[in-house]
Amino acid sequence: MSGRVVRASKFRHIFGTPAKKEACFVGTKLTNSAWDSNFIAASTTHFAMAWASAGGGVYAVFDINKPGKLASVPLVSVHKSAVLDLDFNPFNESLIASCSEDCNVCITGIPEGGVTENISTPLQTLSGHRRKVGTCNFHPAANNVLCTSSADFTVKLWDIEKGEEMFSTPGHTDLISSVSFNAVGDQIVTSCRDKKLRIIDPRAQNVVTEAHCHDGVKGIRSLWLGNKDKIISVGFNKMSEREYAYWDPRNMEKALVRKMIDSNSGVIMPFYDNENSILYLAGKGDGNIRYYEVVDNEPYIYPLSEYSSSSPQRGMALLPKRACNVSTCEVARFFKIHRDMVEPISFCVPRKSDLFQDDIYPPCFTS
Repeated sequence: MSGRVVRASKFRHIFGTPAKKEACFVGTKLTNSAWDSNFIAASTTHFAMAWASAGGGVYAVFDINKPGKLASVPLVSVHKSAVLDLDFNPFNESLIASCSEDCNVCITGIPEGGVTENISTPLQTLSGHRRKVGTCNFHPAANNVLCTSSADFTVKLWDIEKGEEMFSTPGHTDLISSVSFNAVGDQIVTSCRDKKLRIIDPRAQNVVTEAHCHDGVKGIRSLWLGNKDKIISVGFNKMSEREYAYWDPRNMEKALVRKMIDSNSGVIMPFYDNENSILYLAGKGDGNIRYYEVVDNEPYIYPLSEYSSSSPQRGMALLPKRACNVSTCEVARFFKIHRDMVEPISFCVPRKSDLFQDDIYPPCFTS
């Protein structure tokens, strides 16, 4: 008889279910850009994805409640070169930021009723980066504040209402692969191709601390874990195996946890459910999504389960928590980019009761 004790968790049996074909968006054309990006962003009502175009510089916006086979798709063409990243304003989901190889960042409005015709004029154009802009992230706690990073090795904060640069932070020595705010937005963590994590105080416009995170040469991503006030980084070790590391931003000398995941070659896309403390790690180029429960005490990260698919994901987006279907005990929903379609994947906690399950739906932000 085994002496192994199974850890109790209300999320231990969480499972992922892909949408049926009729609930997918069939006929999409993902950009051919080789940039390391998710290429897709989602709000509670729409999702946007970088689109393949001969001239480049376009993306498409879809109503999440109108799936099916796509015929003619109206496009947003506010850039002159390939779109590299997208993000919705959490305070006003009709505003979307896009950044591009043309060195500009554009703020575009989604008309009431959705995008029904081509849009070629942005509401605001943010110019100041000297090279292509690789990431754009809205501030989690301050309206109309946007953070961008560029191949000019700077991180900038913008006031999108005024169209002005607020702060600019140098200090990187290579391409910046990801940017993430902490819960209140007064610090930023970046990951860089020079294998370092950096914590930035944007108002002081300097790097507060930095740490060597992963030894591998492939892509690194980092994510600030909301109310836990910890950082997760994903990358590769010297043996080119994928791994994650868990950091305390107050002491970056050594990771609290470092663990090998597998030996696949695709970059990992991390996502975090702040309300339920669930970490999702989706492999780019494979069909796996692993999920973990994050706790306050050692060993800090407990594996829950894994969603597997034979179809690789070329990009993914996590919908805001308030878009979940509480009647099915859905705790997360992803949009997964295939070669020619976008597929919703729903993660649910099995419950027999039809009543509202308040233990898996704690209070969350309304914006």
